[in-house]
Amino acid sequence: MGNSPTIVTGGAGFIGSNLVDELIASGRPCHVVDDLSNGKRANLNPEASFHELDIRDRDGLMAVVKEARPATIFHLAAQADVRKALEAPDFDAEVNVIGTINVLEAAHAVGARVVFASTGGAGYGEYEGLPVPSPETAETRPLSHYGMSKMAGEGYLGTYSRLYGLDTVILRLGNVYGPRQDPHGEAGVVAIFCGKLLDGDAPRVFGDGSQTRDYVYVGDVVRAFLAAENAPGGSLVNIGTGREVSVIDLIEALGYEGDPIFEPAREGELQRSSLAAGKAADVLGWTPDTDLPEGLRTTYESVRVGRENPGARVPGARDVQVAAGA
Repeated sequence: MGNSPTIVTGGAGFIGSNLVDELIASGRPCHVVDDLSNGKRANLNPEASFHELDIRDRDGLMAVVKEARPATIFHLAAQADVRKALEAPDFDAEVNVIGTINVLEAAHAVGARVVFASTGGAGYGEYEGLPVPSPETAETRPLSHYGMSKMAGEGYLGTYSRLYGLDTVILRLGNVYGPRQDPHGEAGVVAIFCGKLLDGDAPRVFGDGSQTRDYVYVGDVVRAFLAAENAPGGSLVNIGTGREVSVIDLIEALGYEGDPIFEPAREGELQRSSLAAGKAADVLGWTPDTDLPEGLRTTYESVRVGRENPGARVPGARDVQVAAGA
């Protein structure tokens, strides 16, 4: 969309900051809205305009959007931790439902398109008869509060489209991994495993390790968000690879040769998850380009470089790929 301004909520986070880098590199003015509760200041692109703001702050968000007057709001800010959602479902709903409503209200006020980061596996859930890989036509039956709150967000996007004609696109993401994923905490298993390998520690596996996920590289996901700016309004598209990878397979692909530490399976976790990716090719012209070994290599390199340079800007997908090709 030319040089028109953009807003990225959650733009200091893992996926959001990589998206901001691409927008800036393409010459787009970019405003980042992030409360830094999960995002990191070190992830911020210095050429972006940063607004330290919680999306639950309706008036503050409205003021930023009215000043920036973006053509597109990429809405990635979210409470995305399944464990935290189980412990505090009210907080999960405040961020993912009320926060999304605030984004939609602000977008409606200035006529901006909203590209919404939703969830694939947590949205579809797991039930008898669910196809795996799961297509967009499959019924959504979330098994967690997080999945439910994201499906509620999708519902509100539909309501604002029908009621006001708001221009929206929904991307249901697989398990995104790559540079700037946090190697600490409970989310982001690929980065966590990379951190364990760098520490010389055994990775922890919850359950027997046979559970599968659809791992899609963050650089490919960013391309999907950019393509969504030009997609037909009202599009709902899976962003995944259509391939299942087990936790044990993932550990082996990272080159770990020892025995992992097995712990009990966690409530709300799926046994199998993968997203049918054909519609993305038809609607967005998008297919995943990065195979798992390459993506794991760049993720490991990013975690390593980040540890060796504490306090410096964390390398993103663009940085690692450029360095690897130099």
